[in-house]
Amino acid sequence: MDSSRPRCYPARINPEPAMRPLKILPSMLASDFSKLGQEVSDVMEAGGDIVHLDVMDGHFVPNITFGPDVIKAIRKATDKPFDTHLMISPADPYLEAFAKAGSDYICVHAEAGPHVHRSLQAIRALGKKAGVAVNPGTPESVLEYLLEDADLILAMTVNPGFGGQSFIRPVLEKVRRIRDMVGDRPIDIEVDGGVTADNAADCAAAGANFLVAGSAVFKGGPNAYAKNIEAIRRAALIARGEMV
Repeated sequence: MDSSRPRCYPARINPEPAMRPLKILPSMLASDFSKLGQEVSDVMEAGGDIVHLDVMDGHFVPNITFGPDVIKAIRKATDKPFDTHLMISPADPYLEAFAKAGSDYICVHAEAGPHVHRSLQAIRALGKKAGVAVNPGTPESVLEYLLEDADLILAMTVNPGFGGQSFIRPVLEKVRRIRDMVGDRPIDIEVDGGVTADNAADCAAAGANFLVAGSAVFKGGPNAYAKNIEAIRRAALIARGEMV
């Protein structure tokens, strides 16, 4: 063989990472709390994939919602997964209680404590999927060293604390950068806050596959839940190229 001749190598192809399955997560923050268990049952039967539960402490965010006892009480309303979003600080002392209450995903905020690695590892040790959330003003760089311990990344598209807020569109650029960071890791990317059928396509195109929707799902009452969920799902699936 003439070693002086340049070698020819086949072109290296770097395909896009496979898309994670699309899931619609009705946020129970927008439901009727006077019949919370029934609302869980109704919205899941209407096509919701995962129940999203916002836990607020009046300290980390300016509102108070519910704790593990309420989650335990509504766990029997559906066999679909529970995604528990802890907007509390500190979170670590309560992880076991939320796990025992029936949470399948437990998400803590990167801003809520100094030892996020420890929190994620503790959640996994409890046999649950571990998530880390970032507020709109928090750069995605905080996630760089957490990816190996995370099953879920939640990008807030509103400032957390209240339902019914307007979607913060610039966060979509951060979602795209998070998608690039994640690469082919088996990590779901979630957006939460102001998600509607009108912006679901943009969320999906940016790389989010878990779409949390509150007001957009629950508006119109139980008879409208299925239609509302389908509108969000259809918009996202079209953007993903999975529906025409």
